[in-house]
Amino acid sequence: MRAILALEDGFILEGVSFTGPIELTGGEVIFNTTMIGYQELITDPASAGQLLCITYPVIGSYGINPEDMESGKAQVAALIVKECCKEPSNWRSTESLPDFLVRCGVPGIEGVDTRALALHIRENGTMRACISTSLSAEELVAKAKALPSIEGQSAVPAVTCAAPERWNGEARESFTGWAEGKAKVAVYDFGVKNSQLRGLAEQGMDLCIVPASFTAEQVKATGAEAVFLSSGPGDPAALKDVVAEVAKLAETMPMAGVGLGHQLIALALGGTASKMKAGHHGANYPSRKLATGNVIITTQNCGFTVTAPAGVDMTFVGLNDDTVEGFRHQTKPIITLQFEACPKFYAEFKALVK
Repeated sequence: MRAILALEDGFILEGVSFTGPIELTGGEVIFNTTMIGYQELITDPASAGQLLCITYPVIGSYGINPEDMESGKAQVAALIVKECCKEPSNWRSTESLPDFLVRCGVPGIEGVDTRALALHIRENGTMRACISTSLSAEELVAKAKALPSIEGQSAVPAVTCAAPERWNGEARESFTGWAEGKAKVAVYDFGVKNSQLRGLAEQGMDLCIVPASFTAEQVKATGAEAVFLSSGPGDPAALKDVVAEVAKLAETMPMAGVGLGHQLIALALGGTASKMKAGHHGANYPSRKLATGNVIITTQNCGFTVTAPAGVDMTFVGLNDDTVEGFRHQTKPIITLQFEACPKFYAEFKALVK
């Protein structure tokens, strides 16, 4: 079934739907250069509402399995690929990619010149776009232009939890109290990934996952000894109320942030945020560790960057564009990373908890 992808600037690409008819779907269109991990990308709440183009030629070859889910469902508004593999071959697979997307109500299109789309976004920046199997290209361009601006928007309210939860090692459940003998960490859920919860828990921390709307007083009332700010979607500057509460918590509690959490901590400490031209979406972004000069290759999924606030030492800088990708406060127990954290970062955070 023929499908049309139309960007707000009039750039048009055609493909074929592999999930059935698509009346209309729209959002920010971005490209991701990773070669594996499509399931994690599709279920990452940081991708919520995006039209995700994966540039690797064939996507879906190893199917879908419940162990690699970063959340309970597909979060993207649509998936755009060159070729979708409908018959996966992997012993862990329990479902094909098309079946998974159909079950989650997410459209998928293939046969698209993903290389042309990636080049267009890289040269012109991310922008709004729409996909349909029934509307004309002209109609879709007009609808893309009518979508809300990407800047000033946040999808966090749609991906955060409704009430405090805990991580039991395998899944999230209602929070009923802290475990004995473990560091007590409140995790702000801005779209927290399961892998982040596992990373924290593997360092011996007990987790109370709290809604993004929780105030500093509510966090402290849980009995938490430290605060972790998760990754998530959208413009950090749109979360002014959250920034104000994070600023209060930063005065008295150890704190760490990753992705959106890193950006919110920067704003709470007096930094500023701005939208990147094409964002950082992939598993091949070089970042320099300033303490040693070593370069590491990082996984990132973000569209905004921040300036380093006063009173912090930068720990990592992006080599492609000199973006601030990590910092440590000079006097307070606060650390951040723009890119996906490793066990060493979670262990460093655990060491800050008194």
